[in-house]
Amino acid sequence: MIKNKKKVYIAFSTDILVESHVNILKKASKLGKIIAGVLTDEAIASYKTLPHLPYDQRFQNIKKNKYINYVVEQSKLDYFDNLIKFKPDYLVHGDDWSYGIQKNIRKRAIKILKGWGGRLVEFPYDYKYPNSKIRSLSLELGTSPINRQLKLSRLIKAKKIVKILEAHNPISAMIVEQSNHISNDTFYEFDAIWSSSLTDSVSRGKPDNQSVDYSTRILGLNEILEVTTKPIIFDADNGGKIEHLPFIIKSLERIGISAVVLEDKVGLKQNSLLKNQNKSSQDSINNFCKKIKVCLKTRISKEFLIIARIESLVLDKKVDDALKRAVAYSKAGADLIFLSCKDSSPKKLFLFSKLFSKSLYFKPIVAVPSTYSQVKEADLVKNNIKIVIYANHLLRASYPAMFNVAKNILINRRALESERDIAPIKEIINLIK
Repeated sequence: MIKNKKKVYIAFSTDILVESHVNILKKASKLGKIIAGVLTDEAIASYKTLPHLPYDQRFQNIKKNKYINYVVEQSKLDYFDNLIKFKPDYLVHGDDWSYGIQKNIRKRAIKILKGWGGRLVEFPYDYKYPNSKIRSLSLELGTSPINRQLKLSRLIKAKKIVKILEAHNPISAMIVEQSNHISNDTFYEFDAIWSSSLTDSVSRGKPDNQSVDYSTRILGLNEILEVTTKPIIFDADNGGKIEHLPFIIKSLERIGISAVVLEDKVGLKQNSLLKNQNKSSQDSINNFCKKIKVCLKTRISKEFLIIARIESLVLDKKVDDALKRAVAYSKAGADLIFLSCKDSSPKKLFLFSKLFSKSLYFKPIVAVPSTYSQVKEADLVKNNIKIVIYANHLLRASYPAMFNVAKNILINRRALESERDIAPIKEIINLIK
């Protein structure tokens, strides 16, 4: 470790070091030997979007810089543990954290440093480095199929609950990508995109019965992949014939999709939200386990996740049946278990989760609260739900908005009255920019 030298501590959460970072490091090196703390995924996910590169890769990137003498892990956004451990003479940071989510962390760091006579040195944030270039570099990293695919597994490990919203075209996917909210020093965002067979079909004016083939849907995915960086989960219905599954899995994995959901229904698809499921039937446990194993055998990386969707509750079967299937699917190798439910209450879901969590074969649970939308995410977390998917909300929002604008133009025979209900065209252009 560093002895008889002034010590400088500086933390990084970035994917790569750009010119502005190097300038700060150069200045900091004149104060003493630099200890660089690399924030873990868990630490970063607590206040902003997860970086595109995994922790180990970011660690190695930081380690290569010539101004840095020693690299350590920073497991929390708060600097407390590392400041106490290393007792640096200086803590270096840009001057952009005196407001927002990190302002209280800054205050605490100053207080801790006083304990041994250390002090905070802040350098002006460098706005000279073109934001467009940073965005370009970030997009290049984020749209890499491997980096995007890995991100879902990282999110599952880093966050209490992973929030996912449906997108059915590139502009809706960009809304998912860019939406965020800060409240009480907490950063909220959607972590991933749900590619829904329902919204993919309806947005094309077709019924949700697999009338849109997989090739068409995957072509649509490519357009979304071009303009986003967040991971995508693909709703594959029942996956079709078992002989065709390898081609679907290979195509999805090749373009960087993070996970595929397979449901254990058979025959012509009938949407699970419909009350009357008389035309639907469930696959045998043995047959569905074979499908899971085909997917596992086909995939190249274990980071491409296989999610088994159980339709027992939709088909009015008991929780015990769902539990039996969950254990079997988990044994077969499914990475996550998705319990479909059309009830207005999550009681059966929570009972299932309670029982499944006691099993040796427990896997993270996925919930889609389309019919029990009153449930809070905090309650899902308490009941062992790891992923929540808001599965059709952007499509449902777009329909009444477009319908009302079209009707208003007909009624008023001009567009003026509709202007209050639609976004300025500049806002749309800026979204795309």
